[in-house]
This record gives sequence, C-alpha cells and structure tokens, in this order.
Amino acid sequence: MVLPLFCARTQPVQTIGCGRGNTPFPASPLCDCKLFRSTSSIQGHTELARERSKTVTSFYNQSAIDASAEKALVRLTPTTLLYAGKSPDGNHILSSAKYLHKELPVRIAHRIKGFRSLPFIIGCNPTILQVHELYIRAYHVLSDFPVIKDQEMDARYSKLVQQLLDDHKDVVTLLAEGFRECRRHIQDENLVRNFLDTTLTSRLGIRMLATHHLALHEENPDFVGIICRRLSPKKIIEKWVDFARRLCEHQYGNSPRVRINGHVAARFPFIPLPLDYILPELLKNAMRATMESHLDTPYNLPDVIVTIANNDVDFVIRISDRGGGISHNILDKVTDYHYSTAEESYQDPRMNNLFNTLTNSGPQSGPMHGFGFGLPTSRAYAEYLGGSLSIQSMQGIGTDVYLRLRHIDGKGESFRV
Repeated sequence: MVLPLFCARTQPVQTIGCGRGNTPFPASPLCDCKLFRSTSSIQGHTELARERSKTVTSFYNQSAIDASAEKALVRLTPTTLLYAGKSPDGNHILSSAKYLHKELPVRIAHRIKGFRSLPFIIGCNPTILQVHELYIRAYHVLSDFPVIKDQEMDARYSKLVQQLLDDHKDVVTLLAEGFRECRRHIQDENLVRNFLDTTLTSRLGIRMLATHHLALHEENPDFVGIICRRLSPKKIIEKWVDFARRLCEHQYGNSPRVRINGHVAARFPFIPLPLDYILPELLKNAMRATMESHLDTPYNLPDVIVTIANNDVDFVIRISDRGGGISHNILDKVTDYHYSTAEESYQDPRMNNLFNTLTNSGPQSGPMHGFGFGLPTSRAYAEYLGGSLSIQSMQGIGTDVYLRLRHIDGKGESFRV
C-alpha cells in the first residue's frame, strides 16, 4: 500500500530527494528531452508538471497495474530467439515488437508489485521511491503505446524502448544507494535478498529482450539479435582483462598479469550481455585481492589464472588468484548484498582511496560495486541463467571463483529469458 507516500503532497512534486539533499528529478523517461530543450522553458515545466501529476495519480489508481501484475510472464528460451530466423520482409522484427508490446508492461507491473510489497519505511526511502516512480512511468508509456501494425510503428516503438533503456541505466546503483540508506531499518535480510534477486534478474531479462529487439534491426552476420553465433569465451575474457588491468595500472602503476588456459579455442552460441556484467566484477575482485596482499612488493605480483572448461552441457570459467584468500568467518557473507570484504580486510590505509576509485569505475559494472552489490548481483545473474557462482578459498593462499553457465544450443535444458 503506497497511498501514504503522497498524502502530504498537495501538488505535483518538482523535486525528489536522493539522499544528498533535494535535487531536480531528471527528465522524465516518458518525455523526449530534446522536446524540452527545443521549446520554451515554461512549456517544458508545464509538460513535466503534467507528467508528474499523472505519476502521482497513478499511485491512487493502479487498477491497470494490478491487472497486469496478475498475468503470467511469457518467457522465451535463448534457443527460440536464436532459431526464430530472419525474414527478408522484416516480419521477424514486427513479431518481436508485438511480443514486447504485450510482455514488457506485464513484467514491469510485476516489479511495481514488488516495490509495493516492501516494508513501509523502506518503500518511503526517496531513492527507492525514485526507482519505483521510474517503473510506474515506464509502465504507463509502454501501455499507452498503440498497437504495432507496421514498420513505421516499430521504428517509433524501438526509439521509445531505447530511451527507456537509457533512462533506467542507473537503476542498480540507485537501488544500492537506497537500501544502504535505510539499512538500519532492515530486520529481515532474506526479504531484501529475495526482493533484490528478483528485481535485478527481472531487470536483466527485460534488458536482454529489449536489446535483442533493437539488435535485430542491425545487420551483423555474427549475431542474431544479442546472441553471438560463435562466442569465444577467451576473447570476451581478454576484453575485460584489458579493462581491469588498465584500471589497476592507472591507479597503482602496475597490475597482475592474467594467463588464460584450458579450452581456449572453444566457440559456441551464447549471449555476451550477462558476461559483460559478471566478468569485470570477478576480475576486479581478483586484482584487488592481489594488490592488497602484495603492497610491499607491487612489482613482483603473482599471476591471476583464468581457466575455461567446455562440455556438452555447460561451460565453466574459473578465476584463480593468489591474493591471500578470504577469512573463514566471512566467506559466507561475501555474496550478501551490501557486504564488502573491504570492510573486514586489514588493508593498508594507502589503498582505501585508490581501490574505491577502482571499484567505482567501468562501463558495465560501475558504481554498484562500491556498495557491495557486485558479487551478489553476479551470483543472482548466474542463477537466473541456469548456472551458478561458487567461491572456494584457501586462507593464506588465494581464492578460486567458479562461474558455471548452461549452453543455449538446444542440446540440453536451458534457461528462459
């Protein structure tokens, strides 16, 4: 029940607090920012006020959201996406648009229902409320979009979907900030874990479907939408190794060398997107541990070893470091949201600011990693994809992280997006 959230507001609110004082709310995801810039400021503020008024009203009248939240999700296997094929007349794109037009409002309604089920004091947090409102706006703009009948309508719809993807890109960071702000009020850690697992994996599924539809418009012989026909684990690992090493070298002047072994020639159909979220986190953790445990010998670092194992059912990526391992008493906590080993480690104070910069950098895995969201989010993503993320540590030596993911080639049971 969220009515009390707005009981004290007698008019549309123009600002929302985000934990750092009241700052103007960013341009609405329902409105074209260019439109505001190209018209008078008065008209722009009028449009924004009207749209926000609609948002507030929607908290009182959620019958449409309630009805959508009761509908079952229509989840597709990657095999379905892969073998849907392409038609010269573009009908495959039109079919994809029609599917999203029906499915996205339902998925977003399920997430709104999740926000409404949060304990009152958590749901009232301004930052979490900001995300809640983003979802409500997205639901209304997607639901109000007319039935897609031709390619011209699809072009408009695709532009809207891309705009919403951009507007929601910081949702993980906002959730991390919001839950950290109200952490002292959380009595049931399982409730928070279940909410975040469901919200974050649902978000991943929505982004994969939306990005897949947008990618279908592109001509790339190596891809069907977001699915790479012959993904090379070695190449995608090398991309993120290069990213993590550049960060290390920029901050510390050096970085551990990374060696990749195992089935380095393996190639198979897979979706790179979730790997682009998970791999940077795991590699940065390994490099952090290595740097922390060798402060006195920064130019004599042990290698980080990445091993690829491929079989008919799944593939495994193991990342091994000699960073001293994880203490036995905290090993079970490292995949909890908002838990950071930096809080428990006896690291040199000189490293604090440097590593904070390191973990708050990066295109795909940015500020959320400064909030202890990296590993638990990676675990949730791996499990959503039908796999697992497990950690084995030898205290005093190092840590091995195993990322296991199912193949999507149709030879065995696969996950559903």
